[in-house]
Amino acid sequence: MKAIHAVFENGVFRPTEAVELPDHCEVEVVVTVIKSVKAAETLDSVYAILGQRFDSGDRDVAAKHNEHQP
Repeated sequence: MKAIHAVFENGVFRPTEAVELPDHCEVEVVVTVIKSVKAAETLDSVYAILGQRFDSGDRDVAAKHNEHQP
């Protein structure tokens, strides 16, 4: 018996380390929640990135507003 740490994302358990098992072998999984991450916590990191300033080097970005419009 071996404990494998994994993260549950989008309906799939994703191991956090390499797992030495042959392909297509059957296993039995017993789940113990170690830490639950709330959706708000994961969004906080996204909002932190979006809130950072970005300097494109262009001084008049409004002039390029329609640059990619059909």
